[in-house]
Amino acid sequence: MENNTSLQQQLLEAGVHFGHLKKKWNPKMLPYIFAEKKGIHIIDLNKTVECLQETAAALKQIARSGKKILFVGTKKQAKDIVNESAKKVNMPYVTERWLGGMLTNFNTVRKSVKKMQSIEKMLGDGSFDSITKKERLTLSRDKEKMEKVLGGIAQLGRVPAALFIVDIGHEHIALAESKRLGITTFGVVDTNCDPNKVDFAIPANDDATKSIAIIVNYITAAIAEGLAERQAAKDEEVEDQTDDEKEKSAAKLMAEAEQEGGRGGRGRGASGGQRRRTTSGTGRGPGGGRR
Repeated sequence: MENNTSLQQQLLEAGVHFGHLKKKWNPKMLPYIFAEKKGIHIIDLNKTVECLQETAAALKQIARSGKKILFVGTKKQAKDIVNESAKKVNMPYVTERWLGGMLTNFNTVRKSVKKMQSIEKMLGDGSFDSITKKERLTLSRDKEKMEKVLGGIAQLGRVPAALFIVDIGHEHIALAESKRLGITTFGVVDTNCDPNKVDFAIPANDDATKSIAIIVNYITAAIAEGLAERQAAKDEEVEDQTDDEKEKSAAKLMAEAEQEGGRGGRGRGASGGQRRRTTSGTGRGPGGGRR
């Protein structure tokens, strides 16, 4: 309980409880609203803490299973925070502009990413030395433009398992595409949004940088934990495997040695056998006649 209280205190100090003006509210947010003060809705921080912990636990599991979580935050206040946090846990992110079809038309987007990467590679390894300065400049500019929009998803090989969205109203296209593909969605939801549009809603102020930062950092810490647990489990597996492998390789060596011995033995045995036969052949008479 102590932990919850301090988290609540931190949320309070970051201004997470400030919602929008009453006239801008979405009635579906009613369960998460604590009161109204001077025409502004105040979010119930008990609910925020609950939802935040639930979201963190779910995202931790997804990270632990090795799947990707796409961070989405293109509004000015969220950009830098989302960018830094996603990089910390090596997750894909979109902080510039959501390209329509980024998920629903993923293959085409992948082609653009590949094009960007090949231009980058060719600029780096001197393949473009023969082209004119102007053409080179054009290519560099194209690459920079692509990098800006697609840089965060360059390493994303397939559609992500989940989306973490800051301000689901602002990122409605991303949300719609996720829904269409059945991707699990997590979102920071202010009093002017419909919390039922995401699978996991975190009722909070999505306009203040401080508020966004505290929530995104909390989520990122949970993802990092999940990744660390995954790594620990992998290391353990490797250790077990190495023991098994040691045994296996020892057994293999033994088998090979036996085989070698057997092979050599067979060769020797054959000649030995022949020798024995001759000796026994010669010795059979006297042997027989000895007793």
